[in-house]
Amino acid sequence: MSTLKLSVLQQPLVWMDGEANLRFFDGLLSGLKDRDLIVLPEMFTTGFAMEAAQSSLPEARVVEWLQEKASAANAMVGGSVAIQTLQGAVNRFLLVEPDGTTHRYDKRHLFRMAGEHNHYRAGASREIIAFRGWRILPQICYDLRFPVFSRNRNDYDLALYVANWPAARSAHWQALLLARAIENQAYVVGCNRVGTDANGHSYSGDSRIISPLGDIIAAGEPHQPAVLNAELALETLREYRERFPAWRDADNFSL
Repeated sequence: MSTLKLSVLQQPLVWMDGEANLRFFDGLLSGLKDRDLIVLPEMFTTGFAMEAAQSSLPEARVVEWLQEKASAANAMVGGSVAIQTLQGAVNRFLLVEPDGTTHRYDKRHLFRMAGEHNHYRAGASREIIAFRGWRILPQICYDLRFPVFSRNRNDYDLALYVANWPAARSAHWQALLLARAIENQAYVVGCNRVGTDANGHSYSGDSRIISPLGDIIAAGEPHQPAVLNAELALETLREYRERFPAWRDADNFSL
């Protein structure tokens, strides 16, 4: 049976201080052993800021740090960061394997209510990452509200959502994570931050690890830092999808 041991880091973030955030996560990651996948929140080096890309750490610095952590933990490590590219700023999910292989997904749906679409470029493609026998779909925050984009085309086993999702809409976060797991017959992970940012927005975390049947495998205590641990079973997923093959009747969509 192919299993995936994962940890989800529901943590506060230091506002607009990349090196301080890396030092903070240094301490947390040093205590994680025997993991396959470690997930950090959205914009884990800055907090969710429209101006973040202008003064954020260079992508090379963040990738180097992730490579060090992935190698030390023998696990894939990742979260999203604000990155300034030659084409413009992006909200980029970086996932790094122990051998240094780096995967990138740029946030497709930009949160217009905060003006994100005026400061960042939308990603153009949906990415699937193959790692240790698992097929993984990376997604970022507001992407959660758009189910067609994350529709399982029988091409992934686990969807990862990293977020800075405000406490005021936590009920939406929890309901939509559950829906994505059930409708896509896949494991779903939601990694959200806690604390209050410099704009006064409060984040309750409410991080989740959810089974394809909609069972909550692990949940973060609201408003409290937490490390959620779980072991996912690929054979259990495959058996369920064969026993209840709703995916066979799904409509085809293209973007």
